[in-house]
Amino acid sequence: MKDPRLVTLAHNLVNHSVKVKKGDRVLIENTGLAREFVCLLVEEVAAAGGSPLVWLRDPAVTRSLVRNATAAQLDVMAQADGFAMDQMDCYIGVRAGDNAAELADVPASQLELYSRLYQGPVHLQKRVSNTRWVVLRYPTPAMAQSANSSTEAFEDYYFNVCCLDYAKMGRAMEPLKALMERTDRVHILGPGTDLRFSIRGLPACPCAGECNIPDGEIFTAPVRDSVNGVLQYNTPSLQEGFTFENIRLEFRDGKVVAATANDSARVNKLLDTDEGARYVGEFALGVNPYITKPMKDTLFDEKIAGSFHFTPGAAYDNCFNGNKSARHWDLVCIQTPEYGGGEIWFDDLLVRKDGLFVPEELQCLNPQNLI
Repeated sequence: MKDPRLVTLAHNLVNHSVKVKKGDRVLIENTGLAREFVCLLVEEVAAAGGSPLVWLRDPAVTRSLVRNATAAQLDVMAQADGFAMDQMDCYIGVRAGDNAAELADVPASQLELYSRLYQGPVHLQKRVSNTRWVVLRYPTPAMAQSANSSTEAFEDYYFNVCCLDYAKMGRAMEPLKALMERTDRVHILGPGTDLRFSIRGLPACPCAGECNIPDGEIFTAPVRDSVNGVLQYNTPSLQEGFTFENIRLEFRDGKVVAATANDSARVNKLLDTDEGARYVGEFALGVNPYITKPMKDTLFDEKIAGSFHFTPGAAYDNCFNGNKSARHWDLVCIQTPEYGGGEIWFDDLLVRKDGLFVPEELQCLNPQNLI
């Protein structure tokens, strides 16, 4: 028997997130095997009049490929998969791997090569820019363990998070979008954090179930050279198989000039991927009311209600501040009282304090009003 929650999720992804139309070519990429769900996605795409194409990826195989890859090999892979991506109108990425640390023992030099020669060209340059796309995690026992939850309780949580009323959330984001687009100066304060930058002239992009599931953020980008001050993140980040904690970045005229963490050498290695990796491509506010604590999964953590993320690396084309990079590293800071609180100011207006929006017209985005 088909789980009706999976049927609903598949329908929403195809019809709300990527809005498949008759004749659309849709790439479904599944990392780790979520056979039942991929079959449902194929059926939903076909029912909407689209043509589904499926890539099945095994994380252990990917690990072997990356460990042994040469630059020439990755160029061929990027050309082949990039050609296929160019043919697509839509992309649905389903990530269901059981071991999020599968790449933990891959040499950093190989991970950098893979990111620069394959992930960057195929996904950041082609998929993100040229398709209607959505990416989601698929619930597994490993995810439940990461969230310190039983498998059954985590599945209930997962479907609450992923199947909430995103249309309602989108409407609630409209006043914040308008405010961000008339703002010049942003000032963020919190434990270990005193950060200033400008967002003048850059669009604000609401994310309510179109590109990520779970969703719940509104993002823009800082003026590239405007960032000054220090930012102390308080959320762990699993990147290339390693869990970074207590990341602290110091900025001068837009550039990260000092970086420390539980492995400072490793964090600086990632920030040295290319010139753009030390500049910031995204600033976003998280508003998903069901996500309240980190679980070392970026797609969830960056949507935490009362959080913001400040992202070293590439800017998105629809909010381009001039920064290009093979890296896009969403690092999250939570400002609810349990995590030390904090303030976000737009020009001279206190917008959010201790994770809750202050202006009356923005209070519709506070958790109790979105559930």
